[in-house]
Amino acid sequence: QVQLVESGGGLVQPGGSLRLSCAASGIKFIRSIMGWYRQAPGKQRELVARIFSSGITNYADSVKGRFTISRDNAKNTVYLQMNSLKAEDTVVYFCNARSNLIGPGSWGQGIQVSVDS
Repeated sequence: QVQLVESGGGLVQPGGSLRLSCAASGIKFIRSIMGWYRQAPGKQRELVARIFSSGITNYADSVKGRFTISRDNAKNTVYLQMNSLKAEDTVVYFCNARSNLIGPGSWGQGIQVSVDS
């Protein structure tokens, strides 16, 4: 059974930083494509960043230069370092694990990030 458990969300001031973590179990983590997505109310879930088993990364244009995704295969954990946070980054973030880019993969329960002064 796949489990993805997110942590590290919360409230931060504009310009601040947060680091999200996603601990995975029940998957072949080292071979998995790990990603972070986010979803605002009434909108579709969108890709924020993903990292392949090779270490190659992809980012949404809106977060390039501000967010960094990384993985620790020894800990079965993927991270999202978020710097220079903006009010528009205020949404629920979801961890995703998949074996390829075709299927939807598995999802975490989601974690709230709020950017507000």
